[in-house]
Amino acid sequence: MTEIPIIADSALPAHRLPIVLAPMAGGPSTPELVAAVCEAGGFGYLPAGYLTADALAERIARTRELTERPFGVNLFVPEPQQRQDLSAYAESLRPDAERLGAAVGELDWSDTDHWAAKLELLAGDPVAVVSLTFGLPSAEEAERLHAAGSALVGTVTTVPEARAAADRGMDALCVQGPDAGGHRGTHRVTDEPSTLPLADLLAEVRAVVELPLIAAGGIGTAAQIRELLAAGASAVQLGSLFLRCPEAGTNETHRKALTRRRDTVVTRAFSGRPARGLRNRFIDEHDADAPAAYPQVNQLTGPLRKAAAAAGDADSLHLWAGTNYRRAVDLPAADLVTALAAEL
Repeated sequence: MTEIPIIADSALPAHRLPIVLAPMAGGPSTPELVAAVCEAGGFGYLPAGYLTADALAERIARTRELTERPFGVNLFVPEPQQRQDLSAYAESLRPDAERLGAAVGELDWSDTDHWAAKLELLAGDPVAVVSLTFGLPSAEEAERLHAAGSALVGTVTTVPEARAAADRGMDALCVQGPDAGGHRGTHRVTDEPSTLPLADLLAEVRAVVELPLIAAGGIGTAAQIRELLAAGASAVQLGSLFLRCPEAGTNETHRKALTRRRDTVVTRAFSGRPARGLRNRFIDEHDADAPAAYPQVNQLTGPLRKAAAAAGDADSLHLWAGTNYRRAVDLPAADLVTALAAEL
């Protein structure tokens, strides 16, 4: 088994903390945020989702300028595309587009999120850990990343996914519960995400695989971290807690929305994949009709979301957040990690 920097033989090195920064794609997880968490004793992931290989290479280089600590990269695994007619959903978005002065996005059924180019980059310029979301690499792809020296972490949301990830040779699993902010890591776009509480899911996964487990989803306090570590997790992965840190690339519309009390809901309305965010008008109007089509729905809503962020329109924007988002504070990431460590 390839050793993961924050997990060695299922135990943590004494000088490190069992805290992992989640890969929040689309802006929040910047090189500055990743480096700050790593320097404070945790472990951070750069998200590769929505980036070209060249853009990812730039972020890797920038992170290495900021820290000598090991860090990881998260990849979205592309799923074979099942073409479907999305014209009705596209048409339902036109009033929003007109109001925002934007156009409904164009569809690209060949989109693989630059998967092959990113594999090529990471095989030639490896990072300590590569985590996978939305599925698993092929056996050959996994071996290629292993051969480059990277440990592999598979994101799982169910016991069958955990078994599949273990069989594919993952070195550890990120077990994502239902309270997680942003996209659920289901291996198929059409799967409805499990609602099994994180602690229960962790126990069920522990019963069937012998791999280190990283617990993720809605974790906001040191007490929760202690409980999950006691339940068998080797580390915990936190995302929403860092959204308001000054190093985070969270856009201002999203930042302001996080200071207001709203419920969170899981929706396909923005991307076609189930994702948890703050409930708003866009979700209320479009969730019921949103197709299970990723990344195509994400393509359709992309220009609208960009315009909404620029206009400060929180009711038309994807405001990804876990159920414990209210515990996010405007505090430097290192101070946040240090505060959690002191409580632990």
